[in-house]
Amino acid sequence: MWLTPLRIEYNSRVNRLLGIETEYGLYVEGRGVADQILESVNLLRCCPFPAVKGCWDYRLEDPRRDMRGFRVEQLAVDPNDAQIDREHPISLSERETRSDHVLSNGARLYNDHAHPEYATPECRRLMDLIAHDKAGERILLACAQAYHQQSGALVKLYKNNTDYHGSSYGAHESYLLQRAVDFDTLASTMTPFLATRMIYAGAGKVGVEVNPTPRAPYQISQRADFYMDTMNVETLYRRPIFNTRDEPHARMRDFRRLHVICGDANMSEYAAALKVGATALVLNLLEDGWAADLFLVDPVKTAHSISRDPDGKWLVETNHGTLSAIDVQRRYLQAAQARYAGRDAETEWVLREWETVLNLLETEPEQLSDRLDWVAKRQLLTLFAESEGVPLDDPAMIALDLAYHDIDPAEGLYYALVEQGRMQTLVSPETVEYAMRNPPADTRAAIRGLCVQRYAAQVESLNWERIILHDEGQSVRLDLSQLTGDISDLNRRLTTVHTITEFVHLLQSPRRAGKTNEEESP
Repeated sequence: MWLTPLRIEYNSRVNRLLGIETEYGLYVEGRGVADQILESVNLLRCCPFPAVKGCWDYRLEDPRRDMRGFRVEQLAVDPNDAQIDREHPISLSERETRSDHVLSNGARLYNDHAHPEYATPECRRLMDLIAHDKAGERILLACAQAYHQQSGALVKLYKNNTDYHGSSYGAHESYLLQRAVDFDTLASTMTPFLATRMIYAGAGKVGVEVNPTPRAPYQISQRADFYMDTMNVETLYRRPIFNTRDEPHARMRDFRRLHVICGDANMSEYAAALKVGATALVLNLLEDGWAADLFLVDPVKTAHSISRDPDGKWLVETNHGTLSAIDVQRRYLQAAQARYAGRDAETEWVLREWETVLNLLETEPEQLSDRLDWVAKRQLLTLFAESEGVPLDDPAMIALDLAYHDIDPAEGLYYALVEQGRMQTLVSPETVEYAMRNPPADTRAAIRGLCVQRYAAQVESLNWERIILHDEGQSVRLDLSQLTGDISDLNRRLTTVHTITEFVHLLQSPRRAGKTNEEESP
């Protein structure tokens, strides 16, 4: 079936800061596991885009701080990774290993333990976020092509979550929300939602890598295999469904950042937008005082069983008895519909598509092959498996599974479907091209992007919350943590200044500070 690509570029917003951080699978011809960290660093060194390099400021980061009011002594490390590090040490400093780049679009590009990672700039509009997520693919592809030209080796990047040898890497989401939301209510409401949203957000996967009983030729989620706990602060090992990291990258007294690490990396723009949009609406509900009054008996076991259910019944045990994952999702959808129907165009899109997808999952899931990654991929793999007379989990199918996630439009199976008009898209190629070099116009990312574009030589350090510039012989600290609302007007005025001194003065002026206090919160 041929489809006209869908373009949605609304002048509305989901009304909170959002971000996606994606670690990419990397293959360099002739290199092995022991070479992965160095190869990731080498690829990033070939980045052909303007950037401030090696200046990321880690002093405000504390990944061991837990929302429950304590700090863990240390974070768990995957034993396999630790063994590789011991047996194959590298001679790079920590700064060289990180290979941090801050790009002119306000994004961060760096090495995260053998995986090139792209973190989008902060966005307030859902379609801005999708454009910047896709821009990350294009930027990483340009890095891979540049590294190929330099090394002569074949270089491939995959937007997925597993190496099919028992290791997983993340596609994290970040949502700023009000700290006034009670932690217990936040955790209890979000856990059933996050454990079941894979029915539309999963990327699909051949076979089972971890605890292979029961056997499943095909799963709807790549990440579900690696859930080990319901709740904790970990990200590298013992990964939870609900992550409790308390690192808001904003005013601590006012905000939390929900750090979602249980999701799959989506090639489909539609699936990514529905995943983030629905999650943002559930956070709206929580901020408005709603709670789900729904608990899963065993969230980790539930997630594993949903992902591996060959019949698509997706039954889960709750405090209200046995429900389907679709019914669980409908509880959240109906609450959002009751409160937010008619609010704005992006919200209307999320509510409409959320309902449509749940209905089709219940009746005709194959009709979603133009929207959901796991359905599209399963159709492709099933057709090939039947033609070759092999099962879906035959080892030969792994190569095809990976090919779906190849970010090269000339090679990837997902992009073949787009080219054939068989996948719905949401943002235009021109919008993605623009996002590769330009930040969102209405968030603090625009300030970071302007510093890279105009004042790169004066940047001493920067991160999500602050920028330190060298101006007139002294260091000047610019605090971005208070800029959580729509700052389009400030960003427009910043583009009109002619010197770094004027730039700093405008950001630090009393008039600007007064305006900040009047801005809406996310």
